[in-house]
Amino acid sequence: MTQSANTPGTPALELLVAPWIDKLGAALGALEANRPDDLAAARSAYADWFGSRFPAPDGVEYEDFHAGGVPAMRMRPAQVVPGRVLLYLHGGGYLVGAPRGYRGLVGRFAQRLRAEAVVPDYRLAPDALYPAAILDNLTAYEALLDAGADPDRIVVSGDSAGGAMAVALLVAARDKGLPLPAAAVAISPWANLEHTGTSIATKADADPLCTPAALRTMASNYMGANPLNSPLASPVFADVRGLPPVQIQIGEREIMLSDAVRLAEHLAVAEVRVNLEVWPGMPHVWHLFSEDIDDADAALDSAVSFLTSRLPQS
Repeated sequence: MTQSANTPGTPALELLVAPWIDKLGAALGALEANRPDDLAAARSAYADWFGSRFPAPDGVEYEDFHAGGVPAMRMRPAQVVPGRVLLYLHGGGYLVGAPRGYRGLVGRFAQRLRAEAVVPDYRLAPDALYPAAILDNLTAYEALLDAGADPDRIVVSGDSAGGAMAVALLVAARDKGLPLPAAAVAISPWANLEHTGTSIATKADADPLCTPAALRTMASNYMGANPLNSPLASPVFADVRGLPPVQIQIGEREIMLSDAVRLAEHLAVAEVRVNLEVWPGMPHVWHLFSEDIDDADAALDSAVSFLTSRLPQS
């Protein structure tokens, strides 16, 4: 039986995320020291740790493939509604992260949604700067359409950098004239690389994982000479008119909180159906910790309910 983050006896969030901080810190250290070989090793260790700490659920098959030339992983639960697809964009600050590390979270998501999931292995910075990641994800989405997937049966989600890209992908697909998916869920979205929201300061002591300094380093690493307010990097600045419904889930302890709220307001003003959920006491992408806190599964169930209500039921 898992517990809420505030239940006596629950491991402190700081203890839960400490190994995560260590793995990310190794990658940041290699980046800042300009040691490409060490960065490659740190990325591999990060993905391996994610895979072991958040293990794949039983009853899901996993397959590596290419989606329009982009490496990707397909995850298929035993029970799938025909034609239903979840395109999931992993997080990692555009610096780390890989599909193999997301078998646990996306596998559980796909099981609940009864959908086949596709997780692109998009290019990371500094090897490939903005907008490489979003272009890879757009290519993967186009590949789904070219393979005959019905856009009305496709939904998009992602966490952190992937949460921002879930919205940016909708913008990029609309601008390219592609049919849009049914809906999207942005989990703990890193929605504003300028970091101008008040929670960057007011939540700095409360956030057990993210720090302003680390975010600034990863943003600069990804963007290079490009402006931090580029719309496909910071969707709070994007033209979001005409997008399908979006749910945003953000933890109350996150330094990204105010920019997630700003993204929700930005969508609402553009007449996009938006559902904002602020989860008290929760840290960045708490959905991962299903073995430790009830609100991890509860948030995932809420995301599934939101998406399912916008999909054909058979």
